[in-house]
Amino acid sequence: MALIVDPSLGLDNRDNPTHTAGTTFMGQFMDHDMTFDTSSPLGTPTRHGSVENARTPSFDLDSVYGSGPAKSPKLYDSSDRAKLRVASNGRFEDLPRESDGKAIIADPRNDEHLVLAGLQAAFLLFHNQAVEHVRASSRRRGDAFEEAQRLTRWHYQWMVLHEFLPLFVGQEVVDDVLRRGRRFYTVGRNAFIPVEFQTAAYRMGHSMVRPSYRLNFSGNEGGQLFAMIFAPSGMDLRGGRRLGPDGELLHVGWSTFFDFGDGFVRHNKRIDHRLSTALFNLPRSAIAGPGGPESLAQRNLLRHVTFGLPSGQRIAKRMRRPALSRGDLSELSEIDDEFDVDFRRHTPLWAYILFEAGTVEDGLRLGPVGGRIVAEVIIGLLQADPRSYLSEQPKWRPTLPSDSGNDFRMTDFLAFAGVAGSGR
Repeated sequence: MALIVDPSLGLDNRDNPTHTAGTTFMGQFMDHDMTFDTSSPLGTPTRHGSVENARTPSFDLDSVYGSGPAKSPKLYDSSDRAKLRVASNGRFEDLPRESDGKAIIADPRNDEHLVLAGLQAAFLLFHNQAVEHVRASSRRRGDAFEEAQRLTRWHYQWMVLHEFLPLFVGQEVVDDVLRRGRRFYTVGRNAFIPVEFQTAAYRMGHSMVRPSYRLNFSGNEGGQLFAMIFAPSGMDLRGGRRLGPDGELLHVGWSTFFDFGDGFVRHNKRIDHRLSTALFNLPRSAIAGPGGPESLAQRNLLRHVTFGLPSGQRIAKRMRRPALSRGDLSELSEIDDEFDVDFRRHTPLWAYILFEAGTVEDGLRLGPVGGRIVAEVIIGLLQADPRSYLSEQPKWRPTLPSDSGNDFRMTDFLAFAGVAGSGR
């Protein structure tokens, strides 16, 4: 299908100067923390309310904590139940694993590739550092888990709202939703994930993925490995394993993914209708749920059919936003005849949102339709969670060590976890 064009064919694959490469993977981690559809079959019409979400629809890190030490004991350190279980004493960004390589984590998707597994490991280590911080501060051992969990959750939620959401949608949109309220996502205390968000708008991250990334490995000081995010053969960053090339343990080169000021950071691809080569041939280990095509573009378009989503033009009209013109969508004309559908008039929502970002915002962030959906849902989930800092203490500010002044950013998070900067 020519709807999504592979940039490896020679088309421009421009950097996004406002996004570092880690923005993609933090967005994926956030997605796995709020939603997990294990049941809806691709391409088969499915009633929206019939799909069970295997995650809690909030930013509560249940993808890290599971159901807690009592109900998910395998996730916790048997010698210290306040701490999460880690591998290699935390020396490498790896996950605790069974003998067959299966990761012992609450959400198996967070072992899809080594960068995401590294993020999961960083959250495990961050919590354990928070436990030590609480014990040193309060000198009370018994309640360390709950306080460390709260600190971890609230610093994570701060980054979601103040660092990553503005990168996805623009600071003006975030400020407008916070100041004037949500207009389209109506939610009380029973939060839910709208299908327009889950199956279309928030899948913008698929457009941001680069074909390859850099890791560091332990056998050679400063040694580097460039590998495809996924590849049908050869070295890639696929998860489900502990060892890197030639049996060496891998460090994620976090300075590639987030800006520590050392000059090594790389940027995301811009948000547009083009996907990187590796996403057209996904390995089965990276595909959640039963079967279906190996092309990520095809899978996303089939989800449009699964849930009977309205076109991007209909959503734009409902939001009273100017719709993209047929000229803006001219690249779709080549498939109109193939499917006997006018895709330039009735564009699947996922594709429309990518075209909108590339056309209206030059690929730097989501456009008016996609950005509004993502902003309202993410802010709404934080507002609906009675345990979020936005609900309990809306004027709270981060309290853990930071090099970002009164702010707390992902670089501070990784440094506190001990996987980057002076911690490494």
